[in-house]
Amino acid sequence: MDGASRQAPQRAREDGPARRDPEGVRRDILAAAGAVFAEKGLSGARIDEIAARTRTSKRMIYYYFGDKEGLYRACLEAAYEQVRRGEEELDLAGLPPETALARLVAFTFDHHRRHPDFIRMVMVENIHDARHLRGAASARSLNRPAIDRLRDILERGRRAGVFRPDIDPLELHWLISALAVFNVSNRATFSTLFGDALFDEAGQARLRERAVEMVLALVRIPQEHR
Repeated sequence: MDGASRQAPQRAREDGPARRDPEGVRRDILAAAGAVFAEKGLSGARIDEIAARTRTSKRMIYYYFGDKEGLYRACLEAAYEQVRRGEEELDLAGLPPETALARLVAFTFDHHRRHPDFIRMVMVENIHDARHLRGAASARSLNRPAIDRLRDILERGRRAGVFRPDIDPLELHWLISALAVFNVSNRATFSTLFGDALFDEAGQARLRERAVEMVLALVRIPQEHR
């Protein structure tokens, strides 16, 4: 086989899909890279392995993302964008405040347990002291709606006379995240020490219900004080 023949499959792999659907190729790269970064961290991930899991090549990965750190930042942003898009699709503004908050807490719990790679990437980035997230230009603007959404729910609940006036939306976001993230981040150690009864479908449903109950109990004005 001559040089041109050997290069033909590589050119088809690199140029064909990218020219037909560049955004699809980009999504394909991000999905594969996110899984590798979640499994092996930034330092352990290799572009060769990421390319092997995609429909494209190392050359195209570098073309889209510049270098490994650029790809890693893009994966972080994509992971956060996915959860924020899911929150937006809940259409909470049209719901009563208690129902809206309950739905948001349940969604957060379910999203995180169904996307453990997202939690692992957040853990990896915390190991790096959020250095790459600080370098992601859209990170703050992308995540600001999470706080604004909670602020709106709390304000509507206050006006309705059902929520306390002293609950800060940023603090509430922290509490909801803590409940949902721990369920994933510490599953291996927790189940090793105490058994895995909380991690089958029935156990997870109970924990999700408890998380909703705890958050609502925190923000509600007691019935006798309304």
